[in-house]
This record gives sequence, structure tokens and C-alpha cells, in this order.
Amino acid sequence: MQTQKAVAVRIQQLCAEKGYTINSLARKSGIPPTTLKNIIYGTSKNPGIVTIKLLCDGMEISLFEFFNTPTFQTVEYEDIG
Repeated sequence: MQTQKAVAVRIQQLCAEKGYTINSLARKSGIPPTTLKNIIYGTSKNPGIVTIKLLCDGMEISLFEFFNTPTFQTVEYEDIG
């Protein structure tokens, strides 16, 4: 799985676990709902770490908790060229 897809899937998993909608998470995180939707639907290919940190803050988890999953341990190398 590519990193962008892994981030989107992880956000969706955490929203389901915590009972958040995209809009409620965006509001709690202080980011525009369109930014969050762009990450989830793949329009944003490279969400910044600050944005992910804001999402973590909104979900009251650490960056470690966000990335500490088997998916991120096996994520594919990115082809940048």
C-alpha cells in the first residue's frame, strides 16, 4: 500500500473507532473539511506532517499511535521519479 492511501485508511479507521465524521474531526482538529476530504479521497497526494499532527490532536492521540500500525511498518517505497 502506498503512503497516501495508508494515511487515508488510518484516518478512516480512527474516525470509525472514535465515532467521528469527517466534518466533526475537521472541526475538532481546526482544519478545513475540504483539506481532510482531499486527504481521504486522494486529491492531496502529500499531506503535511503538521496537518496529520493537528488531526492527531483532534483525536487525542499521539503521532506514534497514528503511525504505529502494521500497515505503516510495511508501506511501499515511494517512486518519486
